[in-house]
Amino acid sequence: MSIRFTIPLEEIEFSAIRAQGAGGQNVNKVSCAVHLRFDIAASSLPETLRERLLALGDQRISKDGVVIIKAQEFRSLEKNRGEALRRLHELVASVAVVPKKRRPTQPTRGSVKRRLDGKTRRATVKTGRQKVDA
Repeated sequence: MSIRFTIPLEEIEFSAIRAQGAGGQNVNKVSCAVHLRFDIAASSLPETLRERLLALGDQRISKDGVVIIKAQEFRSLEKNRGEALRRLHELVASVAVVPKKRRPTQPTRGSVKRRLDGKTRRATVKTGRQKVDA
């Protein structure tokens, strides 16, 4: 089960920057990479999602509780913006899934017997390797 959420575009801040790396004149002239900033504390996400996001040890989340995503995969600003939004949605969706409660179980009688038989077998092998006292 997961929590439903929507992220309004008004809460997301985009800024166009120049992409890094090789790429010729296009990289040097055009600002087509995108920096996405999303303030978790000021968002309209449900309280549980905000707490889980802030507790997440992700390097994209700053100490101030701001998600910073840099997208520079494509040559077009719109495609990079879409990619950054997709990554943000993926990050929030990862904490939206409610973890299952672990129910403690007991080992079966057969598994206990197999484990003990293996230990006995191993002990006899090791006993056979000991020095023989005359």
